[in-house]
Amino acid sequence: MGYVSGNLMPGEQIVYQAKIHWFIFVPGALLFVVGAALSSAKIQYDIGPSAGGIVLLVALYWLLKALVAKISTELAVTSKRVIAKTGLIMRHTVELNHGKVESFNVDQSIFGRIFDFGTVVVNGTGGGKTPIPNIDSPLDFRRRAMETIDQTQIGRA
Repeated sequence: MGYVSGNLMPGEQIVYQAKIHWFIFVPGALLFVVGAALSSAKIQYDIGPSAGGIVLLVALYWLLKALVAKISTELAVTSKRVIAKTGLIMRHTVELNHGKVESFNVDQSIFGRIFDFGTVVVNGTGGGKTPIPNIDSPLDFRRRAMETIDQTQIGRA
């Protein structure tokens, strides 16, 4: 049971849940390939294997960090709130009622545009900004969130 599903209020349902994009593993994987190549290379003074080992350790750290980010990040729109949670040991959560959400910004790099991932920034009333990086299909998340919020506000009117 995730954070979002474990903290739903009575009568609240998850409308849309975003995922972290697989691209976060690319830097660690590329570094792993470089480390493996260095480890097996015959470089003068035999620094290749030791340098390769260090690069492999850094690559494993980056891959582990990416795995923890993928496992521990949740972003969801429910029938009543927008909920964002990051962190495994240290946790950061933001829960905004639909009436308190001002806007969503989406930031995408060139690779983000190509592979369809980016940072979603949830802007709450009062100036609170919560960036959630590496979200898969961020424009789809923004559209679904805004549709849900509009439907909620029409129901209140």
